[in-house]
Amino acid sequence: MHPTIVLQEFSPYARVTTAVLPFAAAILLRVIFGKNKLTRILLSISTTWFAINVLMAPYSTGMQQDLHNLRWIWHR
Repeated sequence: MHPTIVLQEFSPYARVTTAVLPFAAAILLRVIFGKNKLTRILLSISTTWFAINVLMAPYSTGMQQDLHNLRWIWHR
């Protein structure tokens, strides 16, 4: 099973949560524990995860349908 198929089953709010929550948790841990190797690694991984989610959003089924509808409206 492809990972994007699993993410497509989530509601839009769940997708946003899966993108933002790890990033927010890494920032919170950095504030609590300060700048150390672990928090730098967690922040790097969570930033990458957030970027991947943002970049993959246009390829979701719902977003593709919205883009198709907009193209149809503009090119009547």
